[in-house]
Amino acid sequence: MGKIKLAVKTPRIDMTPMVDLFFLLLIFFILTATFRPQESVQVDTPSSTSQTPIPSDKQFITITISKDDKVYFNVDNGSDSSQHIRGKVLQAIGSQYQIRFTPQEIKKFEGMASFGLPVVKLKDWLNARDQKARDAIEDGVPVDSTDNQLMMWIRFARTYNNDLQVAIKGDGGSNYPVVKKVIDVLQNNNVNKFNLTTNLEKVDVTLDNL
Repeated sequence: MGKIKLAVKTPRIDMTPMVDLFFLLLIFFILTATFRPQESVQVDTPSSTSQTPIPSDKQFITITISKDDKVYFNVDNGSDSSQHIRGKVLQAIGSQYQIRFTPQEIKKFEGMASFGLPVVKLKDWLNARDQKARDAIEDGVPVDSTDNQLMMWIRFARTYNNDLQVAIKGDGGSNYPVVKKVIDVLQNNNVNKFNLTTNLEKVDVTLDNL
């Protein structure tokens, strides 16, 4: 009796569910992602041989010192954006200097990056028509002893989020006296441990260098 041969069928995989899942994930990430705001100033950080990266899971106060010795301040919103850390800090600073910010200005401030200007100019900075107009306003956060606004920003930021760590990001061409002023402000706020942001430069050590 002859053997019955079954017809060989080529296997077929239906990719439709996978394509649907891909587009659902893509739409989800587009709707929930937050774009990183543009920094107010670009700095050329000095080189370093240290290989210790700043932890990405930490929350930071970032103090930037530009080449022309202007001081800029930035604070993270916190691990839970619903806490509105930046908005609370802005309102506390406004109360200190008797400036009232609108809900629209507070919301806009929460989505922006570093800034470098006196508190009295913050409203003009927030309502500027574009980034170029904001840059023209910025002349640095005051760090003088008569009106040390950097100290106030740090103090209020740590009031609403005590877990904040501090990073100083200075340009390689900035002058030491300004850097020292910033460090003095940190120490006056009992911040004795902070990070210095640098460019990693690999150095090969040979016997001739020893």
